[in-house]
Amino acid sequence: METSSHNDFKPYNAATRAAHSHHQGMMTFFWGHNSEILFPGWPGNDSCMYALALVFVFVLAVLVEWLSYGNLVKPETNNVAAGLMKTAIYTLRSGLAYMVMLAVMSFNGGVFLVAVAGHAVGYVIFGSRAFKKSCGSSGPGSARRAGAQTNLPSTKC
Repeated sequence: METSSHNDFKPYNAATRAAHSHHQGMMTFFWGHNSEILFPGWPGNDSCMYALALVFVFVLAVLVEWLSYGNLVKPETNNVAAGLMKTAIYTLRSGLAYMVMLAVMSFNGGVFLVAVAGHAVGYVIFGSRAFKKSCGSSGPGSARRAGAQTNLPSTKC
């Protein structure tokens, strides 16, 4: 009598991966331009469309950082209008961040790298002190002591 056990070892080669990816999606990183990112059939097998998809994910990640650290609501705006504007910005930021996350869930190595690079570039430009003008006072926490606020709550845990 032949029995089958869940402990049976079966090699996981390229053919097995291709068969499984059609039904349940790949669950490991892979390299190459033949993938689906965000939308069915996009970018497909075209290298130019894959490059466009990478640029799109990079820009989405930079936009998430801009919305996280940009002071988009003027201090003199009335409280109700400021609250509604901050809510709209927060909602947009959350939606874009989820789109970046879903793109990374394609498990394409290139998409992962451009998403991380986009967040890093966005942070350097909008979140760090690298491109900010100094206000006369220096030292750690001087902006906080001066009463500066960010528009949105932090996305960090």
